[in-house]
Amino acid sequence: MPQTSVGWHVELEFNEDTRHTRAAALVRLADGSEIRGHGAASRAPADSNQPRVGEEIAGARALNELATKLLEKAHGEIDAVSGRTSHPLHMDR
Repeated sequence: MPQTSVGWHVELEFNEDTRHTRAAALVRLADGSEIRGHGAASRAPADSNQPRVGEEIAGARALNELATKLLEKAHGEIDAVSGRTSHPLHMDR
């Protein structure tokens, strides 16, 4: 069976102020569709200002939403092709 190599590019963009970090994730798929995810993090007033940590948390949350939307898309495609309702897809499989 021949192998196919496919790649996706995920873009992450951050918007920050001194207390809040917002992240937007975007992936463009081979079928031409785009899926977006968003995440946020906020710093407690007592915490030191560590923008990198806010980016990591907000970015992880955006990627988690992106992963969930990819699973939902795949689930819908499985149902459309099979003509039946399939078992929900979970992140832990």
